[in-house]
Amino acid sequence: MNAAGFPLLSLLTFLPLVGALIIMLVRGDDAVVASNARWTALWTSLIVFALSLILWFEFDKSTADFQFQERVEWLGDFGVSYHLGVDGISVLFVLLSTLLTPLCILASWESVQTRVREYMVAFLVLETMMIGMFVSLDMLLFYIFFEGVLIPMFLIIGVWGGARRVYAAYKFFLYTFAGSVLMLLAIIALWYGAGTTDIPDLLAWDVPAGWQHLIFLAFFASFAVKVPMWPVHTWLPDAHVEAPTAGSVILAGVLLKMGGYGFIRFSMPMLPEASADFAPLIFALSVIAVVYTSLVALAQTDMKKLIAYSSVAHMGIVTIGVFTFNQQGIEGALFQMLSHGVVSGALFLCVGVLYDREHTREIARYGGVAKILPAYALVFMLFTMASVALPGTAGFPGEFLVIVGAWAVSPWLALGAGLGMILGAAYMLLLYRRVAFGKITRDNLRGMLDLSPREHAVFAPLIALTLWMGISPQSFTQFFEASVAQLVTQHQAALAVTRLAGMQ
Repeated sequence: MNAAGFPLLSLLTFLPLVGALIIMLVRGDDAVVASNARWTALWTSLIVFALSLILWFEFDKSTADFQFQERVEWLGDFGVSYHLGVDGISVLFVLLSTLLTPLCILASWESVQTRVREYMVAFLVLETMMIGMFVSLDMLLFYIFFEGVLIPMFLIIGVWGGARRVYAAYKFFLYTFAGSVLMLLAIIALWYGAGTTDIPDLLAWDVPAGWQHLIFLAFFASFAVKVPMWPVHTWLPDAHVEAPTAGSVILAGVLLKMGGYGFIRFSMPMLPEASADFAPLIFALSVIAVVYTSLVALAQTDMKKLIAYSSVAHMGIVTIGVFTFNQQGIEGALFQMLSHGVVSGALFLCVGVLYDREHTREIARYGGVAKILPAYALVFMLFTMASVALPGTAGFPGEFLVIVGAWAVSPWLALGAGLGMILGAAYMLLLYRRVAFGKITRDNLRGMLDLSPREHAVFAPLIALTLWMGISPQSFTQFFEASVAQLVTQHQAALAVTRLAGMQ
């Protein structure tokens, strides 16, 4: 339990399931069931978000220790327990998950009209899985939530997606599940060696040098697909294009962070030698991802697909930051993951606004939107500027810190990461110019309505957060400074011991 003896993390994790159960029990005609499902899902997710703010206000930023811990024996003979807790690395991802879920439910209020009850249940189950993954301090428990995320997301894409939704859903599921099977083998190997699946105990255990490279590759198979890294990124554009708007928001905002979180939580601290040995490979794949997917984004005609490829490029910057193994690089990677969750999610919502009105995402079908939808154009411009890392917006601090951290490793690596900012400006500004400016390409565009009060309510917290993160990044970095400092110190100490043993 936490200091007050209150099981906050368990409540945050499982309260959405209570809301899902209430939705499933309601009976009546379709209109009553749909209305009940929407309101129950919204209020449940808002209550979860309000409770999660306790983490923001009560978290002790001066320590790297796990806080708000809860522990109950589960499979004691096997060293497995129900163990929850958060540290500076995970706490903000919990808050990101609880923030985006009610916004996604609100964004789906009018666009989802079929099987509304099942849709809202899927989102609440998804919220449980996301929060559970970030608060788990047991490897087996982490794996259950990590894989559990796939099921509701598979349904959200496959049932409420676009024309090729079934293909995209199966591709998403098979790609991500295949890598995770290898991660399960790595977890079994760690359990066999250490006799426990408790994450704090495993972080303190020295994994034998002969095991590290194989276990790293097993973890890499899962986390690289989740990031996603080039060349195992091809599931992402299909999933984004076919997913409903809210599905794309969660996919970009939270699910892509699972891989980066895994590298920071497990690969780097548990496998320091293997991480150092594989760092050059990670850098090469990341720079290729930054450059290649940015160029592919330039050629896209579908707005969603362009933003999907931009996500691969941004996450390439994250993996560069993680494997610099220095304070600036890792802090930049964490900040970049958080800012990308806000900004990329908001960009998908911007695409959803146009799609709800015209039912097309083709860039060529729009033009002159700023003349018709001035409020929308202003919101879209802010998030476009944040995506290209304009100083004063959420996109800048993370990318700047990663480039600083990369420079300490190699100026060439910093150049590769910096190319992402240059190319990102090219494809995002081109997208904005073609959609917002120029001549109105079709007469029926003139009848489009500007942002509704509901859409204003969805965008308002994201706008505030984008500006807050850009103007006062210290408000967020202070949460993970102590944890990152400890992580870097322990990693350097482990490598020093290895080098000393090699010299002898």
